[in-house]
Amino acid sequence: MAGLVLIDSYKLVRLKAVLFALAAGFLAATVSYFLNGWLLQGSGLVDSDYSKYVAPFTEEGLKCIWVVYLIYSDRVGFTVDAAILGFGIGAGFAVVENLYFLSALDASTLTWIIRGFGTAIMHGMTTTVFAIILQSLKQRENGGRWTASIIAFAMAYLLHSAYNHAIYQIPPLILAASLIVIAPILISLVFTQSENQTRTWLGTGFDTDQELMKLFMSGEFSKSRIGEYLTSLKEHFKGTIVADMLCLVRIRVELSIRAKGLLMMREAGFEPKPDEVIRAKFEEMAYLEKAIGKTGLLAIEPILKWSSQDLWQLNMLAEQ
Repeated sequence: MAGLVLIDSYKLVRLKAVLFALAAGFLAATVSYFLNGWLLQGSGLVDSDYSKYVAPFTEEGLKCIWVVYLIYSDRVGFTVDAAILGFGIGAGFAVVENLYFLSALDASTLTWIIRGFGTAIMHGMTTTVFAIILQSLKQRENGGRWTASIIAFAMAYLLHSAYNHAIYQIPPLILAASLIVIAPILISLVFTQSENQTRTWLGTGFDTDQELMKLFMSGEFSKSRIGEYLTSLKEHFKGTIVADMLCLVRIRVELSIRAKGLLMMREAGFEPKPDEVIRAKFEEMAYLEKAIGKTGLLAIEPILKWSSQDLWQLNMLAEQ
């Protein structure tokens, strides 16, 4: 977990978010303990069949709840932070599960080393896979939330179930070693792809935001397509409301530039201190949104309809 955070060059995930992910994993494991005990007793299945078919469903379902919340509340911007937070939840789950088995079973040190590396990495990887798939489908807007969640969950369930099947067929040492080899390769591919994606988004987004800011500063904003659209709204809204709309667009652009600048500073190894100006901008933005009202916000939605990364950057600045 520490290694994942360290190799995140853009520092997309804050320590607070990692700790919350671990806590979500702790909670999921605790609930799973009671739920699995109740279901096992009521189902009449033997332990091996339950672990192959039912346990993966309940455990992955509980682990994935926090991932779904993070992604669909725009607190995740790229696949790399989805992967880190997903792995964090799985790691938290594995810690509680292994502590339980450590206290309940009498086994050799070698057995616990194998089980710790094997099952713990499995829990981290299945939740990571779920998070990566869900974030990727959301970015591409492939289907609705339920469809994307079901596809991602199905993959996590199948991987977990396959691992539990393999426990009874493959020597534990080989199984654990395989996971230790496969996990870094998969994560490296995700990090490489996501860093390229982040770099592309930063470059194109920063240029676009600066061009828009230049229009504001030059006084020629009214001649742009966005300016013409806002001018046309005077037929339906009061002049003061349209002026508030213009201010809201400008603040959004300013915050967008600040967010991208913050990421560039982090990549260079700098961690800027909290800025009171940013806090004031968020307060002003909240005031403007309230003044404009729901109908007015719907009217300017074509202008403010950003991607999930653009919405995520506002959450990142708010946390900063």
